[in-house]
Amino acid sequence: MILGSIYITQSEGRGKGVFTNKVIPADTVVELSPVVVMSGEERKLLDQTLLHDYIFEWNPDGAAMCCMAQGYISVYNHSYTSNCEYFMNYEDKTIMIRSVRDIAAGEELTINYNGDWDDEKPVWFETI
Repeated sequence: MILGSIYITQSEGRGKGVFTNKVIPADTVVELSPVVVMSGEERKLLDQTLLHDYIFEWNPDGAAMCCMAQGYISVYNHSYTSNCEYFMNYEDKTIMIRSVRDIAAGEELTINYNGDWDDEKPVWFETI
């Protein structure tokens, strides 16, 4: 399920991003997408490819796995002041994106790659 008002286009200085052409109220489910779960060994191989930048850690019960989300989820850009957050459902093997505040038409939808929408800890690509 992908909210009908969102679309992918260029994000200034960041490649592609997810945007909305209508107002999205706070606490709206924007997207619910299945994921492809991969083992820790497969993760090591993915880390050697461009896909490394698009996978999510998938750690049910501390397992060191990863997943590739379907839909638009891998295209949401990072922000420490994100307007959306994501939730992983390990049982259903899905990721859900939900708005944390009202989002204006034309605004880019962002998530915090740390997992918590207001976590200001530097993310991996800013510490390199």
